Amino acid sequence: MSNPTGLTHVNERGEPQMIDVSAKAETQRWALAEARLCMQASTLDLIMQGGMSKGDVLTVARLAGIQAAKKTSDLIPLCHPLALTSIDVEIDEDRELPGLHLQARCGLVGRTGVEMEALTAVTLAALTVYDMCKAVDRSMHMVYVGLVEKQGGQRGPWRRS
Repeated sequence: MSNPTGLTHVNERGEPQMIDVSAKAETQRWALAEARLCMQASTLDLIMQGGMSKGDVLTVARLAGIQAAKKTSDLIPLCHPLALTSIDVEIDEDRELPGLHLQARCGLVGRTGVEMEALTAVTLAALTVYDMCKAVDRSMHMVYVGLVEKQGGQRGPWRRS
């Protein structure tokens, strides 16, 4: 099926569809996404010192990011369910924000990319930090979420400039 608009996720009647990727070659693919979460310096200190009453914020946030990547197709309607082969979530303090710099890298051998999984991972990791720390700092906010780099597929590598 094709449609006159050229949109891949819409059929010729203008209805949403999940595209057929079965004709695509399986290739090694990975994507790296990042997020920045701003907070009060005192909140960052509590997180880094392990002083939050809800527990180890960074470990729980990493686990939430990993879980989120695995559930992306359940959360975003037209995403393909993927057999991810790797998910890595890194969270570093950023004293200049002040806040946290989060990165997620997802990989697989497959027919479609993993950008949405990486973006979902960093977003949910940041939301988990917010949830665990909101009792001491409701002013926390994400200032950026975006794709940094991807590899694999028909269009080849891409890196944000």
